[in-house]
Amino acid sequence: MTQSHTTVPNLLTDKVAIVTGASRGLGAQIAQQMAAAGASVCVNYLARKNAADQVVADIIAAGGQAFAYQADVTELEQMQALANDVIDRYGRIDVVVNNALPHYQFNPSADYTSIETVKWAHFSQQIDGIVKGAVNTIQAVLPQMKTQKMGKIINISTNLVYNPVVTYYDYTTAKSALIGLTRNLAAELGQYGIRVNLLAGGLLKTTDSSSLTTEAVFDYIATTTPLRQATSVADFANSVLLMASDLSAAITGQSIAVDGGLTMP
Repeated sequence: MTQSHTTVPNLLTDKVAIVTGASRGLGAQIAQQMAAAGASVCVNYLARKNAADQVVADIIAAGGQAFAYQADVTELEQMQALANDVIDRYGRIDVVVNNALPHYQFNPSADYTSIETVKWAHFSQQIDGIVKGAVNTIQAVLPQMKTQKMGKIINISTNLVYNPVVTYYDYTTAKSALIGLTRNLAAELGQYGIRVNLLAGGLLKTTDSSSLTTEAVFDYIATTTPLRQATSVADFANSVLLMASDLSAAITGQSIAVDGGLTMP
């Protein structure tokens, strides 16, 4: 079955977006496809300046608008400075994609995959990077979104929260917390025209995290998925575009699996 990777032009025209953790992998793909759809994009990164600059260069070469900004999502003041810079450049903030996460090695035999060997330090690292990072980013952009009476916040999670085929205790617990955060935010912020949703991906073909995954594993995933195909990074990014656009104006507080129907929460 053929997958469609087409980005709809003009879907995000005049939108201004911040994508955290966007120097590589899924974040870079989201930034590139948002720009291709018409958005002006802030490519946030922590340490990989060259990679972030390349993402921006690729966007500009394709006719889009973007700039890179180094900031640690776990530091509120740094994210507030990022938000202020975006407002100075573009005058508004319409979309935030909380994609950043601490470095993680998806290793089924690691000590954080058993409750007998996982350490609280594992949990703390993931909760700080994923949950605290999302909270800081949201708090940084919220004054602007409330002023303009609109905004889209999109939190990126994993379908492991629905089907823990590998028990990554620290990572999955932190990603699960984003579901509660999403629902509370949607309940509080809807009155200001701010929509908050969560998209949960599976093993995407292909990111840095899945770069060592064999074709046989992807083939197995395809046979167990209703669509009979592994979800690509580009297809997942297109789902972000949908939630960022005006087409999803009636959707908020939702936790949606983007994995071809592999999980149905």
